[in-house]
Amino acid sequence: MTRGLRLSLSALSVVALLAADVGAAGPTGASLLQRFLAVDDPTPAQFRALRHLEARNEKFDKSAWMDVWTEGDASGFRYEIVREEGSDTIRSKVFRASLDLERDMWASGEPDGGALTQDNYVFEDRGAQPDGLASLGVKPRRKGVLMVDGSIFVNPDDGELVRMEGLLTKTPSFWTRRVEIVRWYQRIAGFRMPTVLESVANVRIAGVSTFRMTYEYESVNGQRVGNPQPRSLARATFR
Repeated sequence: MTRGLRLSLSALSVVALLAADVGAAGPTGASLLQRFLAVDDPTPAQFRALRHLEARNEKFDKSAWMDVWTEGDASGFRYEIVREEGSDTIRSKVFRASLDLERDMWASGEPDGGALTQDNYVFEDRGAQPDGLASLGVKPRRKGVLMVDGSIFVNPDDGELVRMEGLLTKTPSFWTRRVEIVRWYQRIAGFRMPTVLESVANVRIAGVSTFRMTYEYESVNGQRVGNPQPRSLARATFR
């Protein structure tokens, strides 16, 4: 799995995720950018994670959730639904559609286009934040469903990425007017992995919809890192 794949958003989300033009940033900003770009970011060849997906639409008072095993390796991305409840529309049109899109993007290699690199984004120093992190603005050089116009938040001491937030520059479908995302990361077995994704989308006719996905890893690069358990086991098949 490449750097871009780790940063990719699974569909609804699908989200997404910089040119040496640091703009007006001074020496401190440049130093922060250098620290971020210098962080060791090895590529795991495999992962297996249990994801919990939740979504809600207030206007129609509809909600749903799903537990799903996900795997990624050299042969692609696969998922296995363990348990799901709630709105059929959300489960089919949001959850399954998101997972299918992520699978297709793995097959095409498209997520690499959204990587946090100087080829894809322009950085701008935004200084220290109240939570103790430092912020760099990220301005995409082009539009795409994996490109985010917003900010990344890093540890000021070592440049480690903690969070990314902003607007997708291209919505996943005609029905979606605007998508705001927030994504958190964590080092697991030496690799930078996504752990939480949240999004708020303004959908035509349906109004505001919210989405949240959490990741619990069982293995990364063949190393056992956890023992996540779904809410309850159910019969399912890989898709």
